[in-house]
Amino acid sequence: EAESGELTQDHVAGGFTLLAVFALIDPPRPEAIEAIARCRAAGIRVMMITGDHAATAAAVGRRLSLAENLTVIEGSALDSLDAAELAEIAARTTVFARTSPEHKLRLVEALQSAGHVVAMTGDGVNDAPALRRADVGIAMGRKGTEAAKEAAEMVLADDNFASIAHAVEEGRTVYDNLKKSILFILPTSGGEALAIMAAVIAGTALPITAPQILWVNMVTAVTLSLALAFEPAERTIMTRPPRDPREPLLSGFLVWRVILVSSLLVAAVFGLFMVQKAMGADVATARTVAVNALVMGEIGYLFSTRFLLDASWNRAGLFGNRLATLAALAVFALQLAYTYAPPMQLLFDSRALPAAAWLPIIGAGVMVFLAVEIEKALLRARQP
Repeated sequence: EAESGELTQDHVAGGFTLLAVFALIDPPRPEAIEAIARCRAAGIRVMMITGDHAATAAAVGRRLSLAENLTVIEGSALDSLDAAELAEIAARTTVFARTSPEHKLRLVEALQSAGHVVAMTGDGVNDAPALRRADVGIAMGRKGTEAAKEAAEMVLADDNFASIAHAVEEGRTVYDNLKKSILFILPTSGGEALAIMAAVIAGTALPITAPQILWVNMVTAVTLSLALAFEPAERTIMTRPPRDPREPLLSGFLVWRVILVSSLLVAAVFGLFMVQKAMGADVATARTVAVNALVMGEIGYLFSTRFLLDASWNRAGLFGNRLATLAALAVFALQLAYTYAPPMQLLFDSRALPAAAWLPIIGAGVMVFLAVEIEKALLRARQP
């Protein structure tokens, strides 16, 4: 048998002396440990479902700091549990060891039945059912099988858990900026409409004409509102709890902010228009003041809405987004052209204003900014 090259159990039955035990370890990446800490701070619960031995899984879980009090349950203990019992176990257990593909699938379904949004990572063929069932299936791009990649919604190109945390931060930032853009566009448009409505109700001349409204929308749409799309992530982006998936994009808070800012813009535009007329200015001059007041109010609101609740009257709020600063300067330059350039005066019936007229115009922008900042301070004070 030895000559034939075959090796049987009898060849290793005896005659050997144990010289050493060689242990191998695949330690967690430092960035993975940091990413899990960031996920926990963001209200994301990280669980481990593995086929490894319970002692091995517990050791890895402790090194990853998955939970304050780590609990480990083997898959065999799940076989006799019904759906309600499994949901209860899944709610208070961090590590599941010696699990089968069926256990993974049942755990995903149990967490979903409790109202959780579940993201599942995996790389093997046996992970495919759970990846498909999860709200977000995440497959490994390098070591993952084709079956896992086909079943998943996302594929990690670098097989690094830290990329998931970065994706969560990026997703929250995009959602925040979408809300900020809506929160900027709706009140500014509402302020224009309400100013005209107020003039109709009061039976006075319109403070802004249709061509002037088109000018304001054209100027601010490609500058101020676009700047919010490039807002960096807020400092609290990864310390907030996850939002309720049933929460509408236009929440009650956003509706209130729209009403508040629309009212402030109407007060600035219609108020300065009436003041100018009372001071003896002609309608064209009063309208020029009103249009500039509207634009200055939008600039002031732009810097305030850069943070939904955090204060903006600091360096980060005023100068943290270079594009917003450049957009505000560009809009101000365009308004100077609107006011003083003869071709613009011919197109929009604007008038040159004395230097003193700019004080209340700029004051309108400051008023909008400060009013929203006070509102945010009151809302922060009410939060636990």
